[in-house]
Amino acid sequence: MPYLFETEDHAHARASARRFAQAHIAPHGAAWEENEEFPVELYRTAAGAGMTGVGYPEAVGGQGGDLGHVLVTGDELILAGRSVGTVVGLGSHGIALPPIVRFGTPEQIARFVTPCLRDGKIASLAITEPGGGSDVAALTTRAERDGDHYVVTGAKTFITSGTRADFVTTAVRTGGPGHGGVSLLVIERGTPGFVVSKKLHKTGWWASDTAELHFDGCRVPVANRIGPEHGAFPMIMMNFASERLMLAAQCVSIAELAYQESIAYTRERQAFGKPLTGFQVTRHKLADMASRIAAARALTGEAVTRVLRGEQPAGLAAMAKNVATDMCCFVCDQAVQLHGGSGYMRETLVERLYRDARLYPIGGGTREIMNEVIAKIERY
Repeated sequence: MPYLFETEDHAHARASARRFAQAHIAPHGAAWEENEEFPVELYRTAAGAGMTGVGYPEAVGGQGGDLGHVLVTGDELILAGRSVGTVVGLGSHGIALPPIVRFGTPEQIARFVTPCLRDGKIASLAITEPGGGSDVAALTTRAERDGDHYVVTGAKTFITSGTRADFVTTAVRTGGPGHGGVSLLVIERGTPGFVVSKKLHKTGWWASDTAELHFDGCRVPVANRIGPEHGAFPMIMMNFASERLMLAAQCVSIAELAYQESIAYTRERQAFGKPLTGFQVTRHKLADMASRIAAARALTGEAVTRVLRGEQPAGLAAMAKNVATDMCCFVCDQAVQLHGGSGYMRETLVERLYRDARLYPIGGGTREIMNEVIAKIERY
């Protein structure tokens, strides 16, 4: 079921993403998940096929389109590719590049954005630290000004594509405590003092590499700062709003895939002389799954539509993320239940989707933080 904002242009975007996923992800996705990594060449292949540039202006190397095109492209990559970890890893530039596009100089865009969109360079976003999660204003990674460089010391964790990134858009503290002392620096791979200290092993999203990064006296040119010094906090918050809608949309895609797998299995699986769909309890489980998916899709679609109209629905985006994450966890749990013992086996897709789903109430701002965002906007 398409989103209500979709047009014929979105249908073309879906078709392109579906063909790419069927050709380049689906045949290998299960193996890549088990290997906890997909080939780095896939970034270049995706860029060459125009997948990486969806939603970015042609002037910076993109394919054009807006947030709606990004969502429907990701939808098809998950539905047809059947490997959430691969799609997430392939799309890490989607949270690393927007601050540079929006607040960077033409030189910074040419150095960092265009090579990702056209050539498949790998970008990561580094906000979270080992000592803190959702409290961005309390980050401690320090960047001290030294002439035309910053000297960066600290650590980041849970960084998607961090082990292979060509550069990392990094939140650092250049000023005093709180919101007002945060800046964004682009830290490039190979910079002395910047190392990947650990590749992390996760419950889900196996094909997406996730890293812990360490900075020890790392000298970063001032020319790599995005926007004004001490001015990054609003940029990060703006980035979060779009990220949360993308995460909500991913939840809809994952749940839809689990639902489709459940329909296929319960139609084929026989018990007591008839298919599982012959039992009312099965049909009602599927009906509940379909209803919750439709509700999450509708709320996510409304939030995206408001963004496309020029609104900034931060509260609605937080609601959409919470509703979609709750729905996805429920649907994937029910999918495993409907598959019975097979649903607990690693070779069964719904087992993997069940694990993948658990990230979403945590990533991009926890469910509890989303409720605080909602409460603040609703003025409780």
